[in-house]
Amino acid sequence: MLETGTTQSELSRVSGVRQSSISQSLSGKLNLSDEQLDRLLSCMGYRLEVVRRHVVPELTRSERRSWQLHRRLSTHLTPSSIESWRPRIERNLRNLRDGVSGQPHLRNLDRWQSLIDRADVPGLHRVLTGLDRGSIEMREVSPMGGLLPQEERADLLGLVS
Repeated sequence: MLETGTTQSELSRVSGVRQSSISQSLSGKLNLSDEQLDRLLSCMGYRLEVVRRHVVPELTRSERRSWQLHRRLSTHLTPSSIESWRPRIERNLRNLRDGVSGQPHLRNLDRWQSLIDRADVPGLHRVLTGLDRGSIEMREVSPMGGLLPQEERADLLGLVS
């Protein structure tokens, strides 16, 4: 916008994207879709180029181990398994609430509770397998302990059973 001398209100008028959305995007409060961003850029004589490539995440040993265990557990996750796991998950959540303080842990326990209450299989899969910072932090207070069959856990961690 600086290079083209375009104001937010001008950009809104020519692009059809609401000025409030442009403002929120510039302040980091809103992520525009690729389509909206492309529309804004094309109105200023640019185009959006998205390059998709795999990036190996930088995980600590503990974070990688947790991801591997949760990823394996996700292979067993179904609507019926959530119901059979519910008593243990609820017990684990209570125990975690008794032993955890501060943010983001308390907020993440609330998010776990919400996912379990709604039996949100896709949401649970995202948290169990996600490599974004939010998923990593949620797994730090995971109520899923004790659900992965011991032989799978041992095999995954390279333990002798």
